[in-house]
Amino acid sequence: MVEMRKPIQVSEAIERVLRFQHQGAIEYIPINDCDNRRLGEDIIAEEPVPSFDKSPYDGFAFNSADTIGAGRNNPVQFEVVEHIGAGQVPVVKLEKGQATRIMTGAKIPEGADCVAMFEICQAYEENNQRFMTIKRQMKAAQNIIEKGSEVARGTKLVDKGKLVNPGVKALLATFGHSEVCVAKRPVVGVIATGTELLDVNEELQPGKIRNSNAYMIESQIIRAGAECKYYGKLADELEPSYELIRNALKEVDMLITTGGVSVGDFDLMPAIYEKLGADVLFNKVAMRPGSVTTVANCDGKMMFGLSGNPSACYVGFELFTRPVIQQYLFNWRPFLKRIDAVLGMDFPKPNPFTRFVRCYLTYNNAQIQAQPAGMDKSNVVTSLAHSTCLMLLPGGTRGFTKGDEVEVLLLEDHDGQREFQHVQRRD
Repeated sequence: MVEMRKPIQVSEAIERVLRFQHQGAIEYIPINDCDNRRLGEDIIAEEPVPSFDKSPYDGFAFNSADTIGAGRNNPVQFEVVEHIGAGQVPVVKLEKGQATRIMTGAKIPEGADCVAMFEICQAYEENNQRFMTIKRQMKAAQNIIEKGSEVARGTKLVDKGKLVNPGVKALLATFGHSEVCVAKRPVVGVIATGTELLDVNEELQPGKIRNSNAYMIESQIIRAGAECKYYGKLADELEPSYELIRNALKEVDMLITTGGVSVGDFDLMPAIYEKLGADVLFNKVAMRPGSVTTVANCDGKMMFGLSGNPSACYVGFELFTRPVIQQYLFNWRPFLKRIDAVLGMDFPKPNPFTRFVRCYLTYNNAQIQAQPAGMDKSNVVTSLAHSTCLMLLPGGTRGFTKGDEVEVLLLEDHDGQREFQHVQRRD
């Protein structure tokens, strides 16, 4: 007897998956290896920045009180008693009428409370002594970058889970993190099902197709920040398939299977879930493509039964698997970022269920347009090569026309957002 499945809404499916709070682990790696990893702890300023008063210019440092009354017709003279560059520490404490020649970034000497730019001073030598004059009055703290003016000690600078970019890496170096605490990449197992699948290096045969899903999913896993462990293909035989999946679950944090989740005579995954004693969270979603997407929980590990059709498999991963990976990586914005756009061409296909259309963005007169990337069928693979986002079309609609407002989920964005924010059904 064919199993009857009742579809649930996309938002409910996502909520069921994320109801399990998946806890990731941390590891310490050299700073040279931390690019594009997510932080495993907050970055806290362990000392003030800057850690000393310093000069923003090349010029002269002295006490501003010595310039009281200075003017165009009343220059004030200073004896230059020291010359310091960036990285050097002044050793002379300035007395009244004394100044230090100072370079950009150098520490302000004791006794000085201001810096005059070199261009407004006149420097000269007389009897083997160095002097300078200034024709304007200076104020205390003028042209001084004060200790802690950028960051006070103890300030939280970057949140745990933030992706390490060049700016974050600069902060890590600033505070001496030669070893960086990062989220350990979860290991995601991948198994392809179906005797019709050929390896990528095999010649095509009648009734066979090359296994594109495994390579596509591996790339999606890497893009999401996890590690992929590929277990190969399953034949359409229950016992060896069950044993492979049972053993794979011992080695990974979560497991993806592609294909075998429908209700056909050769679709084995429903029987394998039952044999494993897995808790099936759902086995049908009110969406296109990927309605037969199935997710189960087996002893705390998530099993994602994605469609064997490439586009449906792709969409299922981005909606359900990617947010779980983000949880392991401490990313508190686990969902794809959603932005508004307008439809760049007619899309007349009716939508009984929520539809995710592979598309790319163009810009016309400061307007963001979503352009479908190719044929909108679940078995199509060619459109994926040009897709940078998924256009979300709500269910219960009879098609859209060029210029209609739509929402798109950005596939290449790393910032994400806190909630999925499912689009409500339109009348």
